[in-house]
Amino acid sequence: MAEPKPRVKVPKKAAAGEVITIKTLISHPMESGQRKDKQGNLIPRQIINKFTCEFNGQVVFSCDMDPAVSANPYMEFSAKVNEPGTFKFTWVDDDGSVYETEKKITVE
Repeated sequence: MAEPKPRVKVPKKAAAGEVITIKTLISHPMESGQRKDKQGNLIPRQIINKFTCEFNGQVVFSCDMDPAVSANPYMEFSAKVNEPGTFKFTWVDDDGSVYETEKKITVE
């Protein structure tokens, strides 16, 4: 499996108090552990099981994911920004791998 690649879309700037839309996607097969390979063996479960978004160190969105979530999970949510700062996005895989990326936003 190729290394999961996180992608996020955050506006570069916003007005103080504005509610913005954030979009995220991570390339990941989200293998449920219920499918079989060509030889009839179960393919081991490997999913992104937790996603968190923080803004300046405060959690603004978090969720747990289950095997029913499709491959390449996409999240879209809103956040209110009152000050400039950095959004930090974290995905946690079943195998303990952690994938992170950050995006800055300017507030005028």
